[in-house]
Amino acid sequence: MESEIRNSEFEITLSTPVQFLKGVGPARAETFAQLGVRTVGDLLEYFPRDWNFMPEPTKIGRIRPNDTVAIVGMVESIDYQSYRRQPLFEALVSDDTGVCRIVWFHGGYLRGQLEPGQVIMASGKATLYKHQLQLTNPKFLLLDEDHPQSAEYFSGGVYPACKGLTSRQIKRVIAPVLDKVADLVPEFYEDDFRKKADLICRKDAFAWIHLPPDEDKLAQARRRLKYDELFLMQLGLALRRYRVQHYSNAVPCDCSEQIDRRIRRRFPFLLTEDQNACIAEIAADMSQSKPMNRLLQGDVGSGKTVVALYAALLAVANKLQVAIMAPTEILADQHFLSIERYLKDSNVNRVLITGGLNGKKRQGVLKAVGSGEIDIVVGTVALLQADIEFQRLGLVIIDEQHKFGVEQRAELRKQTTPHCLVMTATPIPRTLAMTAFGDLDVSVIKHAPPGRGAIVTRWVSRQERQKAYQFIRERLKAKKQVYFVYPRITGVEQAGDVKAATDEWEHLSRKVFPEFTVELLHGQMPSAKKQQIMAEFRRGKIDVLVSTVVVEVGVDVPNATVMVVEGADQFGLAQLHQLRGRIGRSEAKSYCFLFAETDNDTAKSRLDIMTRSNDGFEIAEQDLRLRGPGEMLSTRQHGLPDLKIASIVDDFDLLVMARKNAFEMVSQDSMLTRAEHRNIRRALLAKFGDAIGLADVA
Repeated sequence: MESEIRNSEFEITLSTPVQFLKGVGPARAETFAQLGVRTVGDLLEYFPRDWNFMPEPTKIGRIRPNDTVAIVGMVESIDYQSYRRQPLFEALVSDDTGVCRIVWFHGGYLRGQLEPGQVIMASGKATLYKHQLQLTNPKFLLLDEDHPQSAEYFSGGVYPACKGLTSRQIKRVIAPVLDKVADLVPEFYEDDFRKKADLICRKDAFAWIHLPPDEDKLAQARRRLKYDELFLMQLGLALRRYRVQHYSNAVPCDCSEQIDRRIRRRFPFLLTEDQNACIAEIAADMSQSKPMNRLLQGDVGSGKTVVALYAALLAVANKLQVAIMAPTEILADQHFLSIERYLKDSNVNRVLITGGLNGKKRQGVLKAVGSGEIDIVVGTVALLQADIEFQRLGLVIIDEQHKFGVEQRAELRKQTTPHCLVMTATPIPRTLAMTAFGDLDVSVIKHAPPGRGAIVTRWVSRQERQKAYQFIRERLKAKKQVYFVYPRITGVEQAGDVKAATDEWEHLSRKVFPEFTVELLHGQMPSAKKQQIMAEFRRGKIDVLVSTVVVEVGVDVPNATVMVVEGADQFGLAQLHQLRGRIGRSEAKSYCFLFAETDNDTAKSRLDIMTRSNDGFEIAEQDLRLRGPGEMLSTRQHGLPDLKIASIVDDFDLLVMARKNAFEMVSQDSMLTRAEHRNIRRALLAKFGDAIGLADVA
C-alpha cells in the first residue's frame, strides 16, 4: 500500500499536491481543484455526503419480512404515480429466485435514472405489502457487468462528484492515503481533555469518516471532526477577543449624572426599558480603559439609533471624536438627518462625509476633522480612506456590520483603539451571535417604542394584483406614501418574469398611478440625485417611490404606510423583513404586499413565514434554517472559515461545548505557547491565516 501513495520518492504530507498521488496526475488534479481539493489535506477534508453499509447480497427468494438486506436484480418495470398525496416511484426488480417491489416516496427525481433492463443493488428493510415483498426508500446503486457484486465494494463514503470525477474514482484516490493517516494528522488534545470531552482520536476520526466499520464508529468520527471545526472557530474568536481586551487601551469615558441628564434632554421622549438597559451596558463598557467591543441588535424600528447617539454624545462629552459608518450613502444620510434633528442648536459639531464630497470643501472638512474641531463624523466606507485622520477618535459606531468586511472594521481602528459599537437591524439568531459575532458582547432591544402602528402582510397573486392596486390608490388618496421595491435596476433577458425598477417605474407612472407623483431611486444614481429624491420623499412631494433594495435599511419616512415588494420570491427572509421595516413607523396601520408567483417550495416557505410573523427574531431563526449561515453571512463578510462538516444549527450543543472549552483554553494560555497547544496553534494558522489576526500572536 505504501508504494501506492507515491509517484515520487518523497513521503506525502498534508501540503503535498494531489497531483502526485497514484491515479491523479496533472489533468485530474485540475478536476479535483474544481471541488476545492488541491492538497492531501484538502482531500482528507473532502468528506462523504453519504455512507453505505451494505450487507452481503441475498437472493430475493430467501428474504424474510423485517430482514435488513441487499438485493441485486434487474429492473423489470417502472411506474411514477404523481397524482397521489405522496408521489410515488415504483420499480419491480427480479433475480433468478423471485421479484421484489421497490418504492420511493417523492421519487420523481428517479425518472430518467432508473429504466427497465438496468441491474441495481438496493439495500433496506424488507416488508410485506399486499402479500408482496417490498423495500421502501432503499439506498441503491446502478451496476454494470464489470461491477463486483460484493458488499465490501459498495460500503463506505459516497462523495460529491463532478464531471470527469466520479465518487468511485475519488474513493480509490483517498483509500491508500488512509493507510498513512496516523502520520498525516497530529492529535490536537491531551488524553485527559479528549476523554473528558468523549472524543475519539483524530487519526481514527479521519479513517472512519471515509471508511467506517459500522454506523456507531461513523457517528463517533463525525462528532470528533465537527467538534474540531467548531472548537477552532471558537478558539480564533476567543483569541481575537483576548487581544482586544488585554493588548489595547481605549480612553475611559465618565458618565456622571450631569452628563446623563444633558444627553437625555436631547430626546423629546422617554426611552424604553430595553433602551435604558442597553445604554447602561454601553456606558459601563466605555467607562473602562479596555476597549468596548459590543453588538447592539434589535428588530427594525426598535430605537437602536437613539442608543447609538447616546453613546456618541457620551464620547463627545469626554472630549473624544466619534465615527459613524453606514454601508450606503442613503443610510449615512439618514443617520446624519436623525443626528441633526436631535442635536439642533447644540454645540456638538458634526459632518457628513460620503463619496460625493470632494474638492476644496472636502479638504476643509478633513482639516477640521484632523484638528479635532469636528466631534461626530458620519459616512460610508469613504471614512476608511487614507486622507481621513482623526485627532482623538474615541468611539466607532458601525451600522449593519454584516455588510462590511472584517478587514474594513479593523482598518478604521488602526490609528488608535477606540471603543467599538456594532449595530444591526437584522436580528441575529443565538447560534450566529456565538460565531460570526462571537468576539463581541451583545446587547438586545427586544421591544419597539410605543406608538407604532400594526403592519399587515399579504402575499398577492397575479389574479389579485389589480385589487391591490386599487387599495393602494385609496391609501394614496388619503395622502399616505408608498414604496415599490424591485429585485433589479434594469431588465435582463434571461430573468424571465422578474421585473426591474426602471421598466416598472414607467409603467406605474403612466398606466397605474398617472394622477400621482411617481419617482425612481436606485444605487447607480449620482449621490446628489439620490439625496434630492429622498429629501422630496421625506417632505411628501413624492407619492410613490420606485426603488431597489437601496431602501432596505435605515430609511425612516413615517408617512409611508405601504410597501410593495415585486418578485418577493427573489428575496431572502431577512431582506423581506428589512424592507417591511420601512413602514409601520407611525401610529397609522401599515400594509406590506408581497407580489410573487413561484413553484419553489423554499420561496413559498419564506412568503408564508412573512405573512404569519412580524417578529424579527423568529424570522431570523427561520431564515437561518432555510438558508444556512453560509448564505446569511458569507465567509468574506464575517471572516470565519467555511464549515465542511459541522452545522451551527444542527450541532448547537456541540458548539456550546466547544465555545466553553476554547475560551477556557485562551484564559489559561492566551498565546497558545504551551507545548501541548502547538498543534492547535498550527491548525488555527492554517485555517484562519490573517483573517482572524493570529499571525501576529507571539
